[in-house]
Amino acid sequence: MISVLIADDEAMIRAGVRAILGSDPEIDVVAEAADGREAVQLAARHRPDVVLLDIRMPRLDGLAATAELRRSVPDTAVLILTTFGEDEYIATALGEGASGFLLKAGDPKELLAGVRAAADGAAYLSPRVAHRVISELSGGLMTRGTQARRQVEALTAREQEVLALLGEGLSNAEIANRLYVVEGTVKSYVSAILNRLDVKNRVQAAIVAYEAGLVRGREAG
Repeated sequence: MISVLIADDEAMIRAGVRAILGSDPEIDVVAEAADGREAVQLAARHRPDVVLLDIRMPRLDGLAATAELRRSVPDTAVLILTTFGEDEYIATALGEGASGFLLKAGDPKELLAGVRAAADGAAYLSPRVAHRVISELSGGLMTRGTQARRQVEALTAREQEVLALLGEGLSNAEIANRLYVVEGTVKSYVSAILNRLDVKNRVQAAIVAYEAGLVRGREAG
């Protein structure tokens, strides 16, 4: 069972998200919060697998709440709920350790897929958000190709292979299937990669993979 905390200051949004998540028998909404501070407090109490966090909330906004959640409940994944056009928050939120972005106006299937991916330790970006991120990686603020290539050079060949698959958004189980190894081995590789790259989570590692040109079909900026 995947436990989820919903944090949004609009009751109707929370009700809609809860209804969508309720359609999946393997997802359990354990708590709801109306502001960022309450989200952090409830997450510390319930230790959910995933927090769905609105980017704009009173008392503590989504960016500050993400940073606090990553410090206080590091095993909990944070998915940011946003509206189309709030792209300026993407880089900052990913830098704070968010596991991905979901559009409030997106397909309900994306919400379920995002929660499942985050709970499994994978990154998830709504397709429209992913397009914006990739555009930035091609020549925007996130482009640090030379630095990324230097970081990747410190990895073993196998670690680079795992990093490339992380960049494709694969979960540990999917990487294990692709490489014909057990999932525990992949977890060990991922931990080593995060440490060597000095990044907070898989999303940031995936960005390095894009910047370094490891992801199939991509070239470093």
